[in-house]
Amino acid sequence: MQPYTNHDEKTIEDLLAEPSAEYTIQDYLSWQFDEMVELIRGKVFRMSPGPNTKHQVASGFLFSTIYHFLKGKQCKCFHAPFDVYLPIKHPKTGKPNTVVQPDITVICDPQKISEKGCEGSPDMVVEIISDSTRKKDIQIKFELYEECKINTYWLVFPKEEIIEIFELNATGKYERKGGYSDDDELDSAILPGLKMKVSDVFDMN
Repeated sequence: MQPYTNHDEKTIEDLLAEPSAEYTIQDYLSWQFDEMVELIRGKVFRMSPGPNTKHQVASGFLFSTIYHFLKGKQCKCFHAPFDVYLPIKHPKTGKPNTVVQPDITVICDPQKISEKGCEGSPDMVVEIISDSTRKKDIQIKFELYEECKINTYWLVFPKEEIIEIFELNATGKYERKGGYSDDDELDSAILPGLKMKVSDVFDMN
Protein backbone atom coordinates (compact mmCIF):
# COMPACT_ATOMS: atom_id res chain seq x y z
CA MET A 1 0.00 0.00 0.00
CA GLN A 2 1.07 3.59 -0.63
CA PRO A 3 1.41 6.25 2.07
CA TYR A 4 -1.80 7.95 3.15
CA THR A 5 -0.79 11.60 2.89
CA ASN A 6 -3.96 13.67 2.95
CA HIS A 7 -3.87 16.78 5.11
CA ASP A 8 -6.27 15.36 7.70
CA GLU A 9 -3.79 12.61 8.63
CA LYS A 10 -6.67 10.32 9.49
CA THR A 11 -6.19 7.15 11.50
CA ILE A 12 -8.13 3.89 11.30
CA GLU A 13 -10.10 5.07 14.33
CA ASP A 14 -11.11 8.20 12.43
CA LEU A 15 -12.37 6.14 9.50
CA LEU A 16 -14.29 3.72 11.72
CA ALA A 17 -15.84 6.64 13.63
CA GLU A 18 -17.57 7.82 10.44
CA PRO A 19 -20.20 5.10 9.86
CA SER A 20 -21.83 6.98 6.98
CA ALA A 21 -18.56 7.53 5.10
CA GLU A 22 -17.76 5.37 2.10
CA TYR A 23 -14.37 4.88 0.49
CA THR A 24 -13.03 3.62 -2.81
CA ILE A 25 -10.11 1.49 -3.90
CA GLN A 26 -8.34 4.72 -4.79
CA ASP A 27 -8.65 5.78 -1.14
CA TYR A 28 -7.46 2.35 -0.01
CA LEU A 29 -4.33 2.58 -2.11
CA SER A 30 -3.46 5.91 -0.51
CA TRP A 31 -3.57 4.64 3.06
CA GLN A 32 -0.67 3.50 5.18
CA PHE A 33 -1.52 2.36 8.67
CA ASP A 34 0.25 0.31 11.32
CA GLU A 35 -2.23 -2.50 10.72
CA MET A 36 -3.95 -3.99 7.69
CA VAL A 37 -7.53 -3.19 6.73
CA GLU A 38 -10.04 -4.45 4.20
CA LEU A 39 -12.54 -2.40 2.22
CA ILE A 40 -15.93 -4.06 1.72
CA ARG A 41 -18.63 -2.19 -0.20
CA GLY A 42 -16.93 1.08 0.72
CA LYS A 43 -16.70 0.31 4.45
CA VAL A 44 -13.44 -0.16 6.34
CA PHE A 45 -12.89 -3.36 8.32
CA ARG A 46 -9.97 -4.07 10.59
CA MET A 47 -8.03 -7.25 9.99
CA SER A 48 -7.59 -9.69 12.87
CA PRO A 49 -4.77 -8.79 15.27
CA GLY A 50 -1.72 -11.07 15.35
CA PRO A 51 -3.05 -14.58 14.66
CA ASN A 52 -2.71 -17.18 17.41
CA THR A 53 -0.66 -20.34 17.17
CA LYS A 54 -3.47 -22.64 15.96
CA HIS A 55 -4.34 -20.11 13.26
CA GLN A 56 -0.73 -20.07 12.09
CA VAL A 57 -0.46 -23.86 12.09
CA ALA A 58 -3.60 -24.27 9.99
CA SER A 59 -2.65 -21.44 7.63
CA GLY A 60 0.87 -22.74 7.17
CA PHE A 61 -0.20 -26.31 6.45
CA LEU A 62 -2.97 -25.37 4.03
CA PHE A 63 -0.86 -22.89 2.10
CA SER A 64 2.14 -25.22 1.89
CA THR A 65 0.03 -28.18 0.78
CA ILE A 66 -1.95 -26.27 -1.85
CA TYR A 67 1.09 -24.32 -3.07
CA HIS A 68 3.18 -27.44 -3.67
CA PHE A 69 0.23 -29.30 -5.22
CA LEU A 70 -0.14 -26.48 -7.76
CA LYS A 71 3.55 -26.33 -8.65
CA GLY A 72 3.79 -26.42 -12.44
CA LYS A 73 0.02 -26.03 -12.89
CA GLN A 74 -1.92 -23.04 -14.16
CA CYS A 75 -3.65 -22.25 -10.85
CA LYS A 76 -1.55 -20.35 -8.31
CA CYS A 77 -1.83 -20.04 -4.53
CA PHE A 78 -1.18 -16.92 -2.44
CA HIS A 79 -1.37 -16.19 1.28
CA ALA A 80 -2.19 -12.99 3.16
CA PRO A 81 -1.28 -10.21 2.99
CA PHE A 82 -2.40 -10.32 -0.64
CA ASP A 83 -4.90 -7.84 -2.05
CA VAL A 84 -7.91 -9.22 -3.92
CA TYR A 85 -9.79 -6.54 -5.87
CA LEU A 86 -13.35 -7.80 -6.27
CA PRO A 87 -15.76 -6.58 -8.99
CA ILE A 88 -18.00 -4.62 -6.62
CA LYS A 89 -18.78 -0.98 -7.37
CA HIS A 90 -20.72 1.79 -5.68
CA PRO A 91 -24.29 1.61 -7.08
CA LYS A 92 -24.41 5.34 -7.85
CA THR A 93 -20.85 6.42 -8.65
CA GLY A 94 -19.73 3.17 -10.26
CA LYS A 95 -16.39 3.40 -8.47
CA PRO A 96 -14.77 0.12 -7.30
CA ASN A 97 -15.03 -0.09 -3.52
CA THR A 98 -14.03 -3.59 -2.40
CA VAL A 99 -10.61 -5.10 -1.70
CA VAL A 100 -10.11 -8.01 0.69
CA GLN A 101 -7.25 -10.15 1.96
CA PRO A 102 -8.30 -13.78 2.34
CA ASP A 103 -5.95 -15.98 4.35
CA ILE A 104 -5.39 -18.11 1.23
CA THR A 105 -6.35 -17.34 -2.37
CA VAL A 106 -6.27 -19.64 -5.41
CA ILE A 107 -6.34 -18.05 -8.87
CA CYS A 108 -6.59 -20.09 -12.08
CA ASP A 109 -6.77 -17.22 -14.58
CA PRO A 110 -3.23 -15.82 -15.00
CA GLN A 111 -4.64 -12.59 -16.46
CA LYS A 112 -6.09 -11.75 -13.04
CA ILE A 113 -2.66 -11.83 -11.35
CA SER A 114 -0.83 -8.50 -11.30
CA GLU A 115 1.75 -6.66 -9.24
CA LYS A 116 -1.13 -5.27 -7.17
CA GLY A 117 -2.59 -8.68 -6.33
CA CYS A 118 -5.66 -10.37 -7.80
CA GLU A 119 -7.76 -8.15 -10.06
CA GLY A 120 -11.12 -9.88 -10.26
CA SER A 121 -12.72 -12.86 -8.57
CA PRO A 122 -10.37 -15.72 -7.66
CA ASP A 123 -11.45 -19.34 -7.94
CA MET A 124 -11.08 -20.33 -4.30
CA VAL A 125 -10.61 -18.58 -0.97
CA VAL A 126 -9.85 -19.87 2.51
CA GLU A 127 -10.64 -17.86 5.64
CA ILE A 128 -9.35 -18.98 9.03
CA ILE A 129 -11.85 -17.91 11.64
CA SER A 130 -10.93 -16.01 14.78
CA ASP A 131 -13.25 -14.53 17.41
CA SER A 132 -12.67 -11.02 16.06
CA THR A 133 -13.46 -11.92 12.42
CA ARG A 134 -16.20 -14.54 12.91
CA LYS A 135 -19.15 -12.37 11.84
CA LYS A 136 -17.24 -10.83 8.94
CA ASP A 137 -16.07 -14.19 7.56
CA ILE A 138 -19.26 -16.19 8.14
CA GLN A 139 -21.79 -13.57 7.08
CA ILE A 140 -20.37 -10.50 5.33
CA LYS A 141 -17.67 -12.23 3.30
CA PHE A 142 -19.84 -15.27 2.65
CA GLU A 143 -22.41 -13.07 0.90
CA LEU A 144 -19.66 -11.10 -0.84
CA TYR A 145 -17.84 -14.16 -2.18
CA GLU A 146 -21.10 -15.71 -3.33
CA GLU A 147 -22.07 -12.52 -5.20
CA CYS A 148 -18.63 -12.38 -6.83
CA LYS A 149 -19.02 -16.00 -8.01
CA ILE A 150 -15.96 -17.34 -6.21
CA ASN A 151 -16.38 -21.05 -6.87
CA THR A 152 -15.11 -22.49 -3.58
CA TYR A 153 -15.06 -21.09 -0.04
CA TRP A 154 -13.41 -22.88 2.87
CA LEU A 155 -14.15 -21.75 6.42
CA VAL A 156 -11.52 -23.04 8.84
CA PHE A 157 -12.30 -23.11 12.58
CA PRO A 158 -9.04 -23.71 14.51
CA LYS A 159 -10.69 -23.69 17.93
CA GLU A 160 -13.19 -26.40 16.97
CA GLU A 161 -10.80 -28.08 14.48
CA ILE A 162 -13.52 -28.14 11.83
CA ILE A 163 -13.46 -27.09 8.18
CA GLU A 164 -16.64 -26.23 6.30
CA ILE A 165 -16.64 -26.25 2.49
CA PHE A 166 -19.04 -24.34 0.27
CA GLU A 167 -19.20 -24.52 -3.52
CA LEU A 168 -21.37 -22.64 -6.00
CA ASN A 169 -24.26 -24.70 -7.34
CA ALA A 170 -26.01 -24.41 -10.71
CA THR A 171 -28.04 -21.42 -9.50
CA GLY A 172 -24.94 -19.48 -8.45
CA LYS A 173 -25.57 -19.92 -4.72
CA TYR A 174 -23.23 -21.49 -2.19
CA GLU A 175 -24.09 -25.05 -1.31
CA ARG A 176 -22.59 -26.56 1.82
CA LYS A 177 -20.63 -29.66 0.85
CA GLY A 178 -20.06 -30.60 4.47
CA GLY A 179 -18.34 -29.95 7.76
CA TYR A 180 -15.14 -31.97 8.13
CA SER A 181 -13.12 -32.97 11.19
CA ASP A 182 -10.70 -35.56 12.57
CA ASP A 183 -9.60 -37.98 9.83
CA ASP A 184 -12.12 -36.75 7.27
CA GLU A 185 -10.47 -36.15 3.91
CA LEU A 186 -10.68 -32.77 2.21
CA ASP A 187 -10.80 -32.23 -1.52
CA SER A 188 -11.79 -29.44 -3.87
CA ALA A 189 -13.68 -29.47 -7.15
CA ILE A 190 -11.32 -26.89 -8.65
CA LEU A 191 -8.23 -28.76 -7.43
CA PRO A 192 -8.88 -32.34 -8.57
CA GLY A 193 -6.46 -34.79 -7.03
CA LEU A 194 -5.68 -32.70 -3.95
CA LYS A 195 -6.29 -34.70 -0.78
CA MET A 196 -5.56 -33.91 2.85
CA LYS A 197 -6.84 -35.01 6.25
CA VAL A 198 -8.38 -32.44 8.58
CA SER A 199 -6.35 -33.79 11.49
CA ASP A 200 -3.15 -32.92 9.61
CA VAL A 201 -4.30 -29.32 9.14
CA PHE A 202 -4.42 -28.76 12.90
CA ASP A 203 -1.54 -31.04 13.92
CA MET A 204 0.75 -29.18 16.34
CA ASN A 205 3.41 -31.92 16.40
